[in-house]
Amino acid sequence: MSLNGELAPSGLRPGAATFFGEPAALGYLAFTEAWERFSYYGMSALVVLYMTEALFLPGRIEHVAGFAGLRAAIEALTGPLSSQGLASMIYGLYSGLICFTPLFGGLLADRLLGARATVILGALLLCAGHLALAFDASFLVGLLLLILGCGCVKGNVAAQAGALYPRDADAARTRAFMLFNIGINTGAVAGPIVCGLLAQVWGWHVGFGCAAVIMLTGLVTYLAGLRHLPPEPPRGGRDARGSALSTADWRAIGVLCAIVALTIFQSIAYFQIGDAGAIWVRRMVDPATPFGPIPVPWFRSVDSFASVVLAAPLIGLWRRQSAGGGGVSDYAKLGYGAAIAAASAGLLAVASGSAAAGHVSPLWPLAAFAGMGVGFLYYWPTLMALVSRRAPAQATGAMLGVIFMSLFVAKTAMGWIGSLYETMTPAVFWTLDAAIAAAGAVLIAVMWRPLGRAG
Repeated sequence: MSLNGELAPSGLRPGAATFFGEPAALGYLAFTEAWERFSYYGMSALVVLYMTEALFLPGRIEHVAGFAGLRAAIEALTGPLSSQGLASMIYGLYSGLICFTPLFGGLLADRLLGARATVILGALLLCAGHLALAFDASFLVGLLLLILGCGCVKGNVAAQAGALYPRDADAARTRAFMLFNIGINTGAVAGPIVCGLLAQVWGWHVGFGCAAVIMLTGLVTYLAGLRHLPPEPPRGGRDARGSALSTADWRAIGVLCAIVALTIFQSIAYFQIGDAGAIWVRRMVDPATPFGPIPVPWFRSVDSFASVVLAAPLIGLWRRQSAGGGGVSDYAKLGYGAAIAAASAGLLAVASGSAAAGHVSPLWPLAAFAGMGVGFLYYWPTLMALVSRRAPAQATGAMLGVIFMSLFVAKTAMGWIGSLYETMTPAVFWTLDAAIAAAGAVLIAVMWRPLGRAG
């Protein structure tokens, strides 16, 4: 069946309710993901500040179950760390593992439970994890539950959205994922604003509790939409019966792995705004405004807000460039993304020398974090599209897993680099962050032609 010459979504029946012309199931899945991202980014905007300013202080740190063992394990690798350094390392490990566990969540859904049961399990784990963060003793248990919960939810919701469309309905699927990503970014903008305000007015635990309530809302949304989802495929793996990979397929996989590896540099720089960036804003920026002080977690919404606002104009720019014969290649977009991330980190380095601690204008981090959001728009959707388009059909899922593994590496490295923040001046630290992204831009500029020929 076709709609305006396109293949109709498999989940769209004649006369059925729609979500902006797409299957109603897409709306439920998009809002489920929006609530999950709301809770995740709301919690992430608080956790580094909470650890450094409250939880890791003498008299409280002793009550965190398992903390002594975790600290000993980390410092066995890094040497003694300050409270800020330790918070950065824990945040980096947590953020990295969030991107590592979806591989196992996908296997759990494919082989054992199915996507629906796996998502429900993950949502319950996330609710419990956010609630556990509200108590000192269960803080590390809460992080572990969040890691496991994200592994079950992240990827499986997106896979269900993709399953609403025939495999060759590229235009419809692209349009659907644009709507899906709007939900993600909306949650990423709202989470730090709401949770950050609650934490500033009523305390950290209220902010974490809000994240738990929001995730519970996401679970209710998902359950309400179950009746709209198409039947699940048989267990045992979607690609288990696929044909063997050819030599050309393996060559394409090798090229794509190299491309993914090159983006790790800009990922490190980008995600640092959620780690050392929060500490820098707290210590360096004057938050005063005529309407009252700006909560530090609000700055964590800026990059996502820029992604939401600038996505449509940027897509329009690329479309006009392509129509005029001057379209920018995917490799160039990856390089531009790295360069923009480097320039944005450079703004923070310049800002660090523009005024004394506590007196830097908030316009500096607003511009820098917005720049990071633009850089993210250039490289992340491009990377996902490049891999999904060029990967062999029977290896697409595995290659998307490789992308998330690159984020595991990037975020773990980000945490280690963030732990060095107090060992250097802010200007030197952000110059280092800019240099890391710039190295990625240079490597992409040098390697894109050989990789293009090899692929």
